[in-house]
Amino acid sequence: MVSLIDTDLVALQEMRTAVKSAKAAQQVYMKFSQDQVDQVVKAVANAAFAESERLGKLAVEETGMGVAEHKKIKNEVGSRDVYESIKDLKTVGIVGEDKANKVMEIAVPFGIVAGIIPTTNPTSTAFFKTLIALKTRNAIVVSPHPYAVRCTQEALRVCEEAAVTAGAPRGLIQCLTMASMEATQQLMKHPDINLILATGGGALVKAAYSSGKPAYGVGPGNVPVYIERTAKIETAVENIVNSKSFDYGTICATEQSIVVDRNVAELVTRALKKNGAYILSDEEKQVMEKVISPVPGKVNPKIVGKSPQTIAKLAGISLPTDTRIIVGLETKVGKEVPFSLEKLSPIFAMYIASDIDHAKEICLSLLELGGMGHSLSIHTETDAVAREFALEMPVSRILVNTMSSVGAVGGTTGLMPSMTLGCGTFGGNITSDNVTAKHLLNIKRMAYGIKEVNLTTSKIMPSKTNNSSGDVTDQVVESVLQSLGSSDKVNPQVVKDLVSEIVNKLSK
Repeated sequence: MVSLIDTDLVALQEMRTAVKSAKAAQQVYMKFSQDQVDQVVKAVANAAFAESERLGKLAVEETGMGVAEHKKIKNEVGSRDVYESIKDLKTVGIVGEDKANKVMEIAVPFGIVAGIIPTTNPTSTAFFKTLIALKTRNAIVVSPHPYAVRCTQEALRVCEEAAVTAGAPRGLIQCLTMASMEATQQLMKHPDINLILATGGGALVKAAYSSGKPAYGVGPGNVPVYIERTAKIETAVENIVNSKSFDYGTICATEQSIVVDRNVAELVTRALKKNGAYILSDEEKQVMEKVISPVPGKVNPKIVGKSPQTIAKLAGISLPTDTRIIVGLETKVGKEVPFSLEKLSPIFAMYIASDIDHAKEICLSLLELGGMGHSLSIHTETDAVAREFALEMPVSRILVNTMSSVGAVGGTTGLMPSMTLGCGTFGGNITSDNVTAKHLLNIKRMAYGIKEVNLTTSKIMPSKTNNSSGDVTDQVVESVLQSLGSSDKVNPQVVKDLVSEIVNKLSK
């Protein structure tokens, strides 16, 4: 018990020291010019890209998840592609000016960003968050996943050395190494942390939102993929299998369930087998269900990011060596239905839809189970169908005729390259965007007056502080009589009574 307490204390002290160092460095860095910032960001992106392969291998060795060559690709997206998408963004000084309306926009950094990194993408996410923080003159303190400390720390060391060589102050990039949940929670609540960028499990994201700090968190991605009857079946299935097998399904935007139109179900099944899918028998499916979710509603962590062969071995099932994904035919959706959950592994549920409306019902049920606001994939040659799903489904990204896993993060689409995908208020997030550098900026606005406002004032009856209502009445009567002039038709007493009545009503 004593050693455990000592470890937590050391972890807390490490966190406080890291924040202190980051703050000191950021105070220097925030004075950098746009050119200086851009030189630092470019140097970091180049260094990260150059180490993509080595760090991909290191991530797989440490976590036991995914495929090294696929980690390399993710590292390249998290470095080169992210850099290309933000390199021309103005983030220092005056970043916008509307001369016609005389409004000027000025960029200001947040300060210190707390970056929470998942075990599924430990190096690519570290690259991505570091680059968007540096581009916006912020410092970053990273809390890696306990199972990925070494590879995340090494990724950040590469970034730090490149940044310092390019002229950045040392200390701008910090990484916690003690793998303490207490230290992570205290990091998110630290008074000098200005923003939380959280990628991880639901509990961790909830903790980020509960910290009292501004936070970007992301929800789960139980992504359905609909194969509509007009889809190019061979191409669609090839994309889906490639996407699902990519890094063994560890990207949150990876397809989790296939929903196929009954008119093309047989063609899809044949194409799946042709592309390395193993279709489970009813008996095998029952055994696999217990491996996927030993406890109802919870996915077995032993299958996350593992190969189909490794997962099948846990179920006592023998698979052909060329098997790329496992498919189980399903009809139900719910926490007690393992195949309908977000599995983060090369395992698919497959549903048969009688028509488009039925497909929508299935997709909506899957999203409500655990993917609200995230993403949906569709394969169709009918643009009207794609638009119909885009308009009706409660998701932030609709991927059409592409690999959902890579497309959602900007790899095969025109979306902003990002490893943090917002789910909007559908999924309890503040943004539905692919989070990038622009989300880490405060924008001040200076505005000149360009319009005149005429304020009308009411005439106030003359009065003196110590006057009684009777005195006021006499003054008004006298003023009225003078304005009317002498006339026998005017009865001064009638005028006085009328004015007294009005004054009395106004004074109540």
